[in-house]
Order: sequence, then structure tokens, then C-alpha cells
Amino acid sequence: MAADVLDATFAALADPTRRAILARLREGEATVTELAAPFAMTQPGISKHLRVLERAGLVSRGRDAQRRPCRLEAAPLKDAVDWLANYRSYWEESYQKLDALLGELNQNGPDATERDIP
Repeated sequence: MAADVLDATFAALADPTRRAILARLREGEATVTELAAPFAMTQPGISKHLRVLERAGLVSRGRDAQRRPCRLEAAPLKDAVDWLANYRSYWEESYQKLDALLGELNQNGPDATERDIP
């Protein structure tokens, strides 16, 4: 996967409004008007967010007579999840070390002091 695609995905996800738009689109297609409804924002403001999501490949717009429904394109999200999964073993190892330390401190009983912590 190209780094610029991943960068665009994470940049798009960095904004809470865009994340809320994606969450809404997970339920199905919606127009700009429908997407703007829950926000204290103008339709042009929502359209700017949609352009960011479109550039990241997370949203596409169709044409249905007079409507231009937006729909979720989830493939870039899978790529982001796959990239993040590379760090899973790091966190699992860190939690295992923490579990071992806590188990050790637990065995020392309630009198264990901070000097016992490595």
C-alpha cells in the first residue's frame, strides 16, 4: 500500500466530523443534506469534509436522478487496520511484561514498596 494513501486515510480520520460522517454512511447512502442535519454546520462545510473523505477514497458519490447520494468505501479503512495490526505484537508483549510485573508485585504482598519495582 502506498504511503500517501495511508496518510490520506489517517488525515481524513483525524477529524471527529469526518468520523461521524463515516459512521452515518455505514448505515447506508445519504445525501449532503442528510449528512449535514445532525451538525451545526452549513452544507458547504459538510461538502468540504466530504471532499477530504473522497480524496482519501473513503467516500464516493453516485447519481440517482436529482440526488447525489454519498456512500462509504471501506477498503482504505481495512488498509489502515492492517497497518495498525503490525503493532499488535508490540502491545501484546508490553501487556505481558506488565502482567508479569503485577504478578511479581502481588506475590510480594501488600508490603511491596516502590523500590521493588524494576
